[in-house]
Amino acid sequence: MCSQGEAKSGRAGQPVTGASWLDTGVRELADMLEDEVVVVDGEYRVQFANSAMLTRLAKTAPAMVNRACYEACQGRSAPCGPPLWVCPLPKVLQTGSSATLVHAAQPGGGDDTRKQYVKIVMHPVRDHNGKICAVAEFRRDVTAERELETEILKRHHHLYALSLISGAVSALPDLDTILNLSLDVALEVVGGEIGGILLLDAHNRELSYRVYRGLSARYAEKVRMKLGEGVAGQVAKTGEPILIEDLCHDERVAHRDLVSTEGLKGLASVPLKTKDKVVGVINVASHMPGRFSEDDVYLLNSIGYQIGTAIEQTKLYGRLARAGERYRALLQHALTAQEEERRRIARELHDETSQSMTSLSLSLQAAIGIAEAKGIQDDELMDRLRKAHSTAVHAGNEIVKLMKELRPTLLDEFGMPAAIRRYAKDTLEAHGINVTSEFTGVAERYRPEVEVTLFRVAQGVLGNILQHSEAQNARIEMHCDEDRCLLSIEDDGKGFNVNKLTRVDPSGRGAGLFTMKERVRLVGGFCRVDSRPGRGTRVIVKVPLKRVVGDEEDQGADS
Repeated sequence: MCSQGEAKSGRAGQPVTGASWLDTGVRELADMLEDEVVVVDGEYRVQFANSAMLTRLAKTAPAMVNRACYEACQGRSAPCGPPLWVCPLPKVLQTGSSATLVHAAQPGGGDDTRKQYVKIVMHPVRDHNGKICAVAEFRRDVTAERELETEILKRHHHLYALSLISGAVSALPDLDTILNLSLDVALEVVGGEIGGILLLDAHNRELSYRVYRGLSARYAEKVRMKLGEGVAGQVAKTGEPILIEDLCHDERVAHRDLVSTEGLKGLASVPLKTKDKVVGVINVASHMPGRFSEDDVYLLNSIGYQIGTAIEQTKLYGRLARAGERYRALLQHALTAQEEERRRIARELHDETSQSMTSLSLSLQAAIGIAEAKGIQDDELMDRLRKAHSTAVHAGNEIVKLMKELRPTLLDEFGMPAAIRRYAKDTLEAHGINVTSEFTGVAERYRPEVEVTLFRVAQGVLGNILQHSEAQNARIEMHCDEDRCLLSIEDDGKGFNVNKLTRVDPSGRGAGLFTMKERVRLVGGFCRVDSRPGRGTRVIVKVPLKRVVGDEEDQGADS
């Protein structure tokens, strides 16, 4: 057992000890420490306290030595226990192992109302025989460290919240989804459950709730505020946030009856900005007054800029989408008009020009026959007649070829597959390019816009192979089922760099590829071009289908 000595008399600021076995040098060393040091025996009695502890407690030696530590240090009538914390002294005495804990202590009064955190490290004290006779307790105020850790975690959480919203703004085109996510994140980081986002109608200069949490539908539907009206209206007008301790006592509040019914007290209202323009307001509220702080407003400001950017971006997306719809409608109209004009010209060539050329060539042939039968020996005349006949035949053939280019009769008479096969044969094989093809699951007839689209794509690709590829071989594949049709055309030509052909240049280069892709997009499909210099080119087109039974179009939906 540790021997007990007489307690020395002392005053605050000087060490006190009732343990004669504690060396003077050790006592002096402990007294030099900034940490508080107290030595307690197995009966919870204070045997030593250094100057730091005496100074904090403002106690004299008699108030400390040989008194229970929980009474002298904590003002308690019993050893520390739940729910505060469990004193580890018995465990340290029993096991001989050190123990460390952080004690959360309520402030002792005065102006400082912060919770204090004390780190306590207990070490067993052994006598000269190595027997545990007491516990040395080292105490350090770690409140500042704890507050710094808490602030770091809080800032990390705030940055994470901002990254979530930023990711949503970048990835989600739907404004309501972005606003709902942003509001949930904002409420989470400020620890709130009530809030909403009001958007500003630029035409009538009025704010109204778009999304909300913790508010009644009646409140959200009835609250409408002009610029400058109410708290949110002033925030939208000035572009500056407002923090309110208690809505019940603030003259700026509008719709007081609704606010009172909802039981709203504390409020933080922050503008949603994009550049220097306010596009809305985010409110977070509480049933408790004084619930929010300047730090909360600072964070909400950051979130407000993110949401403002999302709102403006969504508006731009909307404008772009509407412009795209107008463009596609105009393009569809232009392509339809083009096809109708092709059909009209082809019909006129067939009904008038082609027949006239046929009649002319027959007449010239008849004239040559008559001249020969009559034995006319005028060589110059006969030569001119034969050349005129040859020119008429050639012109007739060119007209037929032009008619096929404008509107192949095979497309109308036998359908798309046969028209593509015939066009490939006439275009490529006639110029020494070998063509192979494979058609599986392909019906004879499809809805007209699909047939025209796929034929025009094939026509354009085959024409490019002939004019630019320098290919020896080409392959056409078409695979269809009830839902879609896949067309693939590839060649073994010189290929090209697709990345360099991203737009139509002033010379018109790239117009064919652009028009081809737009044609496919108009029928709900997609078109991809794969090519590399020296590796040939492959064009893949996929379009949704509606099968045609006889002459009646199947009314099933496109996929």
